[in-house]
Amino acid sequence: MKKMNLPSLFLMLLIVCASPLSQADTSSQNQSKTLAPGYGALEFTAPEPGTYQLPALGNAADGKLLNTQNNAISLHSLLGDKVVLLSFIYSSCSDVNGCPLATAVLHKIKNRLKNEPELVGKLRMLTISFNPEHDTPEVMRQYAQSFQSDGVDWQFLTTKSEQDLQPLLANYKQNVQKVFDAEGHFTGTFSHQLRVYLIDRNKQIRNIYSVDFLHPDTLINDVKTLLKSPADTASPQREPTAALYSAGDNKSGYEQDNYQTHSIALAERKGNATDLTKTYRKPPLGLGAVPVPVDNPSSKAKISLGRQLFYDRRLSLNNTFSCAMCHIPEQGFTNNEMATAVGIEGRTVRRNSPTLYNIAYAKTLFHDSRENSLEQQVWGPLLAHNEMGNPSIGVVVEKIKSIADYKHQFVRIFGKGPSMETIGMVIASYERSLNSANSAFDRWYFGHDKSAIDEQAQRGFKLFTGKANCAGCHIIAKNHALFTDHGNHNTGIGYRDAMSKASDTQPLQVAPGVYLNVANSLIASVSAAKTNDLGRYEITQDPQDRWKYKTPTLRNISLTAPYMHNGSLTTLREVVEFYNRGGVTNENLDPLIKPLQLTGDEIDDLTAFLNTLTGDNVKELVADAFAAPVGESR
Repeated sequence: MKKMNLPSLFLMLLIVCASPLSQADTSSQNQSKTLAPGYGALEFTAPEPGTYQLPALGNAADGKLLNTQNNAISLHSLLGDKVVLLSFIYSSCSDVNGCPLATAVLHKIKNRLKNEPELVGKLRMLTISFNPEHDTPEVMRQYAQSFQSDGVDWQFLTTKSEQDLQPLLANYKQNVQKVFDAEGHFTGTFSHQLRVYLIDRNKQIRNIYSVDFLHPDTLINDVKTLLKSPADTASPQREPTAALYSAGDNKSGYEQDNYQTHSIALAERKGNATDLTKTYRKPPLGLGAVPVPVDNPSSKAKISLGRQLFYDRRLSLNNTFSCAMCHIPEQGFTNNEMATAVGIEGRTVRRNSPTLYNIAYAKTLFHDSRENSLEQQVWGPLLAHNEMGNPSIGVVVEKIKSIADYKHQFVRIFGKGPSMETIGMVIASYERSLNSANSAFDRWYFGHDKSAIDEQAQRGFKLFTGKANCAGCHIIAKNHALFTDHGNHNTGIGYRDAMSKASDTQPLQVAPGVYLNVANSLIASVSAAKTNDLGRYEITQDPQDRWKYKTPTLRNISLTAPYMHNGSLTTLREVVEFYNRGGVTNENLDPLIKPLQLTGDEIDDLTAFLNTLTGDNVKELVADAFAAPVGESR
């Protein structure tokens, strides 16, 4: 009997699967495996092309490929001029609802194009093998012979090696695993997830089809919809620049039942390194000279090394947690999503992550003011069991010494390897460069630009320095403003948190606008026991210091929610309303805290003023953070 080649065998399978089945054939097939919807007629009426939208799902990644003539090409060279349908297969796959399905659907589309010539020059189909060991360019050329036809742009591709293949699979989230027999030998088959990608002419992924949703009718309609969309012929639509440098997982408005996501794909976040030394050599308007320790003068090299360590997860005990996971650049160098921080393995931290903006000017550090230098402060989170979890200083030092790149950088900067002292010095140098001012307020108040803030914010400033007396703790000096007195105060927040009796239930949000009242006993059964927090008292043991916490800076305050040491207030308006009520009465309440008698309009005015305190270089500092090397990456 004459042996059939793989393409001919597959084409017979495709014809059988795509042809109408008799009742007996259908029954037999269903007993073995139900055919995917893509083999039959569409079971619903597809919407008309152009009556719906296909959102951008991120950038289509590039990759190194070989065509059937064994020429090296890039995937991006095949994107941009046409709408593309991209599938990953391997030529010897025998799963009727796997690779053969993807090829069968594209085969049907190829046949449809004969009757829709207006689409022929606007659509390209790409089939890439994920088995380069077997699917050489020659094999893919043979495989393609049964499917290609004149006038239809359908290209079959492979890669030179597994090394070239893996980045493609990773970037397109193609889960592919080799199948081995009981003796550990590769069977020539793969376990994989079928995916077909629709990519527009701006190299943006616009849809991803799995087995249940892969059908020629819907794919053709989606292609036509893209071609009808003005966005496909214009430049790629981007989020506003301001949004790109705000929280990526933006859940603003999530409490409302009409919530729509504002989240931004990681692929949209482009880094741009900057010279951070300028933030202390020439501080922005509104800030004074940066206090730089005599024994740790800043330099580009120190800042660069400190920045690299700041974003390296290997500094934690289990190599999973970096400084930046609590101090997230695009979330105000704090964490907008959590009231209190969470460390390695989900371990609970008692307090909110404070912002690092302008931390160089802080005279004391931590919410309880227990440290007075950044070089020393660095070691608190590194050694805390519920933060980065390292058991000792030596463990951290030896781990960094074992990484050749780090060891060489320390020797180049300090003339010696990493130590407790030098590790603290470089991370502190990076943190000391995160200075942000020249806000609208600064330009109005210090720069004398009368139009820099509007009348509402100006009324808010009068309240801030007058009736509301916010400036009693958040001080504004003659030539600069740190908006803090560097002191510790009892506002009643800590007292209430420690002393008030919790209700039996609390509302738990399970979806946008949907809350359930859940028993606290149930929440407690899956939570760590809440530890008491007495604030500054834990450091001084002075009873007068119970529930006192450090006065935070108000610069960039609109970026650093939630507020207070425990993250209990989620909006600036809530903060103003809390102080308007006079805090929470207790025996150690700060005498400056008293009811303010502000009207609703005055609360709005004061909130508007606080929103003018965002520095104009925030985007630059965040973009620099995005450009930082992470771990071993360069």
